[in-house]
Amino acid sequence: MKLHEFQAKALFAEAGLPVPRGRPATSPEDAAKAFAELGGPLAVVKAQIHAGGRGKAGGVKLVRSADEAKAVAASLLGKPLVTKQTGPGGTVVRRVLVEEGLPLDRELYAAVLLDRKLEAPILMASAQGGMEIEEVAAKDPKAIVKETIDARVGLLPFQARRMAFRLGLGKDLVNKAAAVLTGLVKVFLARDASLVEVNPLVTTKDGRVVCLDGKVTVDDNGLFRQATVNGMRDLDEEDPTERRAKDAGLSYIKLDGNIGCLVNGAGLAMATMDLVKLHGGEPANFLDVGGGATTEQVTDAFRIILEDPAVKGILVNIFGGILRCDVLAEGVVAATKAVGLKVPLVVRLEGTNVEKGREILRSSGLAIVPATDLTDAAQKIVEAVS
Repeated sequence: MKLHEFQAKALFAEAGLPVPRGRPATSPEDAAKAFAELGGPLAVVKAQIHAGGRGKAGGVKLVRSADEAKAVAASLLGKPLVTKQTGPGGTVVRRVLVEEGLPLDRELYAAVLLDRKLEAPILMASAQGGMEIEEVAAKDPKAIVKETIDARVGLLPFQARRMAFRLGLGKDLVNKAAAVLTGLVKVFLARDASLVEVNPLVTTKDGRVVCLDGKVTVDDNGLFRQATVNGMRDLDEEDPTERRAKDAGLSYIKLDGNIGCLVNGAGLAMATMDLVKLHGGEPANFLDVGGGATTEQVTDAFRIILEDPAVKGILVNIFGGILRCDVLAEGVVAATKAVGLKVPLVVRLEGTNVEKGREILRSSGLAIVPATDLTDAAQKIVEAVS
């Protein structure tokens, strides 16, 4: 689950981290009022969407008056902002963040994320802030420094100071930067995050270290114990189909192909998509119904797949363990009747009660194409939609 910048900064401020003064606005008039409340000669109006690259796309602008803040907000609100992360259609801006301008000195980069090879969180930083970290890594890998974090104790004081020194900060800023880095790690651990990023983390001419930006992504598996974060969920930023699937207890991601895939188990779902590609097809989605799917969930899965107008056929691939093949077969038959399926359907079953499941499909009277194994299933569905 992604958070907006203003939400990430609210978590930072709650943890005692320094952030600029500011507040979100949902109308041009509200943006003008926010500028006046800040009481300074300079402010920044930032589009709030769940995508990076806002500055380069014109979504971050300096303003010097309430009228200018109002005009900039009017130019952004209610309109799509297209960045390299949104796709060509962009994302509609529904709110902006109006924030005080600061006397910037240096721009740094800092992030806390999971290193899956190390199986541990890491703190990653660079003296080249304000740039995409991928660009920094490509041009100058040595510019990125890292510290491995023990999740049981957080970032140790010597690690925080060492990182601050490696960023080239003077002795007057080392302890301030170390405190900020330590705080970012605390937010990461306390909020079940998969990413906490500040780009840029700035030093100011009056001797402060401030989180000028903020990005937080929370692991969905930890949301059950994150009441505050759950309250920050922005449904407008989520794909409606993916949201429906999540509410139904399904793992669904839309893709660009025309073969809908309904599978139990994430690994098997990935393998299924690979086999479809291998035999010349294009998967329309990743959809994992899990190990304990009910008839209702299978029906929901069919409906969600068929909401995509690009889908020309469906491949069901089930390895029955916890989810028995006969239960799944009953669900497939019920779902097919309920949705009035009009595209080819190929079903491969294997595992517990497989013969009973196949008999249910055979005796259903429906145009269901059985497959003997995964290769056979992939070949049949690709042929059916060709």
